[in-house]
Amino acid sequence: MALSIFTNSASMTSTNAMNKATGSLNIAMQRLGTGKRINSAADDAAGLQIASRLQAQSNGMGVAKQNISKATAMLQTAEGAFDEVNNILYRMKDLATQAADDTNNADDRDAIAAEFGELNAELENIMSNTSYGTEKLLGSIGAASASGASGTGEVGKLGKEMQFQIGAGSSEVLKLDLSGGLKEVTGGLAALLNADLSSASGANIAIDTISTAMQAVGGIRSSLGANINRLGHTAANLANMQDNTNLNLGVIRDADFAAEATTMTRNQMLTQSSQAMLKQANGMSQMVLGMLG
Repeated sequence: MALSIFTNSASMTSTNAMNKATGSLNIAMQRLGTGKRINSAADDAAGLQIASRLQAQSNGMGVAKQNISKATAMLQTAEGAFDEVNNILYRMKDLATQAADDTNNADDRDAIAAEFGELNAELENIMSNTSYGTEKLLGSIGAASASGASGTGEVGKLGKEMQFQIGAGSSEVLKLDLSGGLKEVTGGLAALLNADLSSASGANIAIDTISTAMQAVGGIRSSLGANINRLGHTAANLANMQDNTNLNLGVIRDADFAAEATTMTRNQMLTQSSQAMLKQANGMSQMVLGMLG
């Protein structure tokens, strides 16, 4: 090879090798620093698009899990209230059964009726004031109609169809309509306001009325329990899907630390050797000048 001042082939080759090694070194250091294989679209355009879609899906499932937890808490609040309503109805049925016996005198019946009335007031309190956050859940019993078949109180949150977003997609919803069951409950409880325990025959009617109300409460509790269980299964499946989505996302996006550390070490050595050879190549120009001496 001819010696030349203008063109130093060895110097250019060493410079290119050094620049290439430095670029690879910077990429490896960036990946090790961020923990991600894809730090910009230029790193892997197709992979970035897939990772972005998976990340959005994972984020949506995380929010859906929160939605499920809140929905479960709300339904459990309502179910707990109806459990206490059931306990009150048990006691009211005991009182009605006691009042249906003519061994009681007028004072006894007055005492029974007084406790029965207080229990009615507590039923109204539970139905009117059971809340989740700032919203009433059940609705008041209200005044009984002339037939005693239904109440005219305010309807609570569960008195309308509700939608729970239980997944990342728009179609992943759970719709719950307890309005019919809630009307039966408020109707049955409203009928108890007309209960007459002053006579055995009136107490017998009250027993039947209480039994009807208990059946309505049992029905809505069954619906609440079934949906609480369903939400539990949905949450478990959602957690499994999110875990596997994140695993897939990691395969595409995450840096392989062992591989990147090896790449960084190799390119550090290449950069140093390229610098050394560049120094030697630049020294060849001095040989040309020496020939002019």
